[in-house]
Amino acid sequence: MAHARAWRAGPYGNRCSSVNHGGGRRGHVFGAAGSEGVRMRKWWPLAAICLGTLMLLLDVTIVTVALPAMAMDLGTTLSDLEWVVDAYALALASLLLAVGSHADRIGRRKVYLVGLIVFTAASVACAVAPNAGVLIGARAVQGVGAAGMFGTTIALLGMHYKGRDRAVAFAVWGATNSVAAAAGPVVGGLLTQYLDWRWIFLVNLPVCLAAVVMTLRSVREARGRGRRRADVLGTVAFTVASGTLTFGLIRAHSEGWTTPLTLGLFTTAAVALALFVAAETRHEHPVLDLSLFRRPSFTGIMISALFLQGAAFAYLLYESLWMQSVLGYEPVEAGLYILPMCAAAFLASVLAGRFGPWQPRAAIAGGLALIALGSGMQATLDAGSSGSSLVAGLVVAGLGVGLVTPGLPAAALATVPPERGGMVGGAVNTFRQLGFALGIAVFGFIFQSRIEGVLKTDGRIPDPHEAAAVLSGGQARSFVAGWPEDERAEMTHLVREAFTSGLNTVLVVAAALGAAASLITVALVRVPKADARQQPEAGAIPGGQEPRADAAL
Repeated sequence: MAHARAWRAGPYGNRCSSVNHGGGRRGHVFGAAGSEGVRMRKWWPLAAICLGTLMLLLDVTIVTVALPAMAMDLGTTLSDLEWVVDAYALALASLLLAVGSHADRIGRRKVYLVGLIVFTAASVACAVAPNAGVLIGARAVQGVGAAGMFGTTIALLGMHYKGRDRAVAFAVWGATNSVAAAAGPVVGGLLTQYLDWRWIFLVNLPVCLAAVVMTLRSVREARGRGRRRADVLGTVAFTVASGTLTFGLIRAHSEGWTTPLTLGLFTTAAVALALFVAAETRHEHPVLDLSLFRRPSFTGIMISALFLQGAAFAYLLYESLWMQSVLGYEPVEAGLYILPMCAAAFLASVLAGRFGPWQPRAAIAGGLALIALGSGMQATLDAGSSGSSLVAGLVVAGLGVGLVTPGLPAAALATVPPERGGMVGGAVNTFRQLGFALGIAVFGFIFQSRIEGVLKTDGRIPDPHEAAAVLSGGQARSFVAGWPEDERAEMTHLVREAFTSGLNTVLVVAAALGAAASLITVALVRVPKADARQQPEAGAIPGGQEPRADAAL
């Protein structure tokens, strides 16, 4: 029986197929096995991209349950705690626009790999930080690396997958987004309680190294058309505008709204924003093409992305502080109360993959409405409440997150030409992370102000402003311990009342953000059917360009 091997080239390198010239079953068996291997191998790029996405989004929320331990170890204030979260989110948000645009020019896989390496190195620096200043700086560098990864993920997925495969890829990527963001507090709680808070950063190392290897082996390189001049001025102006705005919001509740520092920060943000708009309208290849905002659908999607993170995740920081510093929960226990949100988000993301490609508008609007409902359901806390009071609302909000997360990038890519994939992917993720950073800052002001208001009304606290700063910084137990023993029970009740009042106000604002975003989506977003747009062949690169280099096996 004659048997030959035929070699042919494919998108993942050369491969051998067996050809049976004798008519027996051997060729059929070998061919079936080879075909199955090829089908499995086509998902390797998705796995590589999802590994990086898992780590970078896990690090957005993983610190929330570790903050009280950090506060005790490093002696931090509420502003320090906010910056541990916001330094990462803000660096990520500030650079995503530039990364998405420049990756089209210098290579998307290259930028993704550099981001992975920077993120891994910065994670080590976070783990060995001796004080809050070093930790905040390392978190900012970590955010730079995360921007390199997150700013290229949507374009890389769009490059590798088309048609039904693209719908599956975005559903899996969306599920990864949801699980990473919601599982962060659980993973952080386990590592903090049983090892040390520094392990929340060290856990990144093996996963990121695996992602590097898989990316080198399976992800193709691609660039946009032609060589483009970098928009340095636009990048710097946007970074300064978002950074000074967030810094001003954080400092306002400790320094005051009318102090020279606060006013100077807001003025700088306004000037930088005006400079950004001027730069983008004049640059041939801007990091964000402002003309896209003339399309109502694009504008609606960006507003939804901005409100999503604030409405769904920014309040988790303050819920974690309440459960640990006021209720006395261990980090794992606090994280487990948030776990149902993770499960609900994952389930909804999987279901969204079944109808998201045809009705992303419904998925986004419905998901945001669920987030609003879930946030509102949690805003019923009182001095006698426990962590279980949050669970039902977190489940509903998690279902909403799972619907919105895959719907946003799918809808955004459907509203612009394929060659804008890198820019639009960066824009969606930029507005999401900027919403998270601003949400942390705004909610921090609301939270501390409401606590201060309750303490003032009570009248027993000599300095309500200072006491509110101590309480909101995670020092509730030490605050109560400083009172005479016969007054501690009353002080404990007052602290619980003040904390839940602050949380309820934050949750009501989050619900309002989600509801507003849902209505805006219904009013503005109109997404064409997937088959109405020109779809490249499965192996094509957005924009029609060829890959500049094949991935090695």
